[in-house]
Amino acid sequence: MYKKLILLTLLILFSYGNEDKTIGIYSYKKNYLLPLTYDFVKKDDRNSFETFFQLSIKKPVVDDLFGVIDNLSIAYTQRSFWQTSSKSSPFRETNYYPEVFISSKSQNISFLKEYKFSLLHHSNGRDGNSSRSWNRIYAQGVIKASDNFSVTPRVWYRIPESADDDDNEDIEDFYGYGDIKFLYSYDTHQFELTLRDNLKPNSNNKGAVIFDWTFGLSTIDSKENLYGFLQIFSGYGESLIDYNRRINKIGIGIALSR
Repeated sequence: MYKKLILLTLLILFSYGNEDKTIGIYSYKKNYLLPLTYDFVKKDDRNSFETFFQLSIKKPVVDDLFGVIDNLSIAYTQRSFWQTSSKSSPFRETNYYPEVFISSKSQNISFLKEYKFSLLHHSNGRDGNSSRSWNRIYAQGVIKASDNFSVTPRVWYRIPESADDDDNEDIEDFYGYGDIKFLYSYDTHQFELTLRDNLKPNSNNKGAVIFDWTFGLSTIDSKENLYGFLQIFSGYGESLIDYNRRINKIGIGIALSR
């Protein structure tokens, strides 16, 4: 188990380095490895301790689209949950996020830094009763409140599916219809708070709170490229297989981008 984990860590560190500008592939969302996470809500089908990592890249395809949009890009994100504390160390769940989006810097609204419109697929690549998937279109804006503080609201619409094809017809009851992210930077520290809620009252209210803290660990050529990373997740939808199960988890590790 530990040999596998060390090998994965070395592979991620080796492959990261600088983004490959020769073919125009860049980091998209955070790339990170949390070797140790713990879920405080006990579950019979797994160990509470596990390893969690995310890989995320993007490729700009078209620049200056119609003279209005800065670029059209494709992206791929993968999140894997690895039961490294179990005897055979199985991957219990992997989620895939292929995406195509357009984004642009805001020219006319002073407080809006940039905006984005995206088509996002989200699935776990499984079949039968364990299959989960859905498709969304979303709109997102980055509001720059100050040099070190921003707010990023996002709203989405689920693309309807037929009842025969729908693996998770009530997923919006747990994921809601959007989220909002608050980001504050101080020196080498970056704090992110993401809130997601279905806006329903009483016992039907579901959502999630995610807190990320990254902090600089080392510098190469005076540029931060390795960060300590602490993540706290509480709520629903950490993974598709658990979209309707509550998770209260803390994890610590390293981030290679943010």
